[in-house]
Amino acid sequence: MAEDLSIVKGTKAEQYHSLIPQIKALLTGEPDLIANLANITAALKEQFSWLWVGFYLVKNDELVLAPFQGPVACTRIKKGRGVCGAAWQQEQTLIVPDVEKFPGHIACSSLSKSEIVVPIFHQNIVIAILDVDSINFNEFDETDKQYLEEIVSLIVW
Repeated sequence: MAEDLSIVKGTKAEQYHSLIPQIKALLTGEPDLIANLANITAALKEQFSWLWVGFYLVKNDELVLAPFQGPVACTRIKKGRGVCGAAWQQEQTLIVPDVEKFPGHIACSSLSKSEIVVPIFHQNIVIAILDVDSINFNEFDETDKQYLEEIVSLIVW
């Protein structure tokens, strides 16, 4: 596939419906995990223009920064700390409409106002998370949860 995205405007669902087949095409035939994570972050950032999109991988009982797009980020996060650590600990997607109201929020960027964190499972164990931040309050909802969970399920570990 050509490494160009077709950016679609419309509802969130319409945007995801257009983007997911393109992400599948980017991943098809590419066995390298880091390359695939990098392309997923770039595709999501391009389509939605969010502040920050990236992955953290579980390594030695910490989340360690992996491919991302956006401002510099926290490099390591302990289990249970911030939204990322909480999603890892709780093993569920967390949607935070206002990060300032989240107990223990880690402010990697003062521009971030809302966040969604999607845990990624392999053999029923969280091995990574997808983290997305927005400059807008209440940016993320159940539509994002549904489609971002679908996108991370495409990753071959």
